[in-house]
Amino acid sequence: MATRAKRGDGPSLFAAAGLDNDAPRPLADKLRPQKLSDVVGQDQLLGPDGALTRMLESNSLGSLIFWGPPGTGKTTVARLLANETELTFVQISAIFSGVADLKKVFDEARARRETGQGTLLFVDEIHRFNRAQQDSFLPVMEDGTIVLVGATTENPSFELIAPMLSRARVLVFKSLGPEAVEKLLARAEELEGKKLPLDDEARLSLARMADGDGRASLTLVEEVWRAARPGEVFDSAGLQQVVQRRAPIYDKKQDGHYNLISALHKSVRGSDPDAALYYLARMLDAGEDPLYLARRIVRMAIEDIGLADPQALVIANAAKDAYDFLGSPEGELAIAQAVIYVATAPKSNAGYVAYGAAKRAAKDNGSLLPPKHILNAPTRLMQDEGYGRGYAYDHDQEEAFSGQDYFPDEMERQQFYDPPERGFEREIRKRLEYWAKLRRERGKP
Repeated sequence: MATRAKRGDGPSLFAAAGLDNDAPRPLADKLRPQKLSDVVGQDQLLGPDGALTRMLESNSLGSLIFWGPPGTGKTTVARLLANETELTFVQISAIFSGVADLKKVFDEARARRETGQGTLLFVDEIHRFNRAQQDSFLPVMEDGTIVLVGATTENPSFELIAPMLSRARVLVFKSLGPEAVEKLLARAEELEGKKLPLDDEARLSLARMADGDGRASLTLVEEVWRAARPGEVFDSAGLQQVVQRRAPIYDKKQDGHYNLISALHKSVRGSDPDAALYYLARMLDAGEDPLYLARRIVRMAIEDIGLADPQALVIANAAKDAYDFLGSPEGELAIAQAVIYVATAPKSNAGYVAYGAAKRAAKDNGSLLPPKHILNAPTRLMQDEGYGRGYAYDHDQEEAFSGQDYFPDEMERQQFYDPPERGFEREIRKRLEYWAKLRRERGKP
């Protein structure tokens, strides 16, 4: 569904009659900025040296992609940009629009262009359009029929086609910080002519509940005013009771998911159990599948701890089994304990690196036959060909070690595994060094 507004358009019948102010409107709508300088929390875009400020100073506005969390001002900024540049503002949502809607909007923009009027087309949730629909924007972006401003909460690199990204500049909107949210609270108090019934700590708690979402902060403000009795002032505990806790910003299949699992994995790799537990709690609180987390912890035990502490894999697998047996919430404690174990375990990726090097060597050297002395010879022909001849059975050798070369004849001996002097791998390194010493003493390569 498209909405259109042009600079200079006359007021509606309700506005002309003075009735528009009497209609019930959310606080967020009442406080919607009327000029770009009123937008809070996006100084990197709208400050004196901001990207949008420079564009407007040059009187040139190209197609843009606004990427950022909900409630950070993407729609508002797009509308105000249209006013600043005297473009006709047209808004559509990718959720409700199809090919026919796009064709109509493009045709209207072409007709408008013939009269000398440009069009700023704002597309909300632009990542919802499929590849074919995104392709349809390219001709009208190239010939200047529209200035596209797309808004998305998802990573454009993954969700938008490369040709569109090559024709538009991506601008990142940030979550609102405490100072920006405080400005919104002060504006709300000024507009309504009353103070928020919150003590200082509760005021900070409300800002945290908003989770960087300006619209959500104003919704919470409305809930507080509705709940407060005359003369009542809420502390943090009271605030928690009277307002509905906002669900964390998290999508199990999108950026929120990948950002937090990356943070969890790197906290474990960095041996920080406290940070690791924090991100684990974040993901569980947001509704992540605990078994997914258990599987990732098993991977951490293999990839980042390896043989530095072989017990890590046992613990990680046991946590997975415990969760399978107990379910939530009891089984989550087993996962948390596994996270603590792998985060505090000695770290080594030597096995991981060794396997990667071995795979590369296998590809680089082709299908080389193993040396004949380690091949079985079940037939007379194979015996005659020398299969198994000269094989030294290690258990019959001094110290149960023959020191023979097991690499193909055409390939020099390689060292893929280089265990560090940490954890259990310290003992493995001693063994490898001792066996290397025996090879040298016995004249083996």
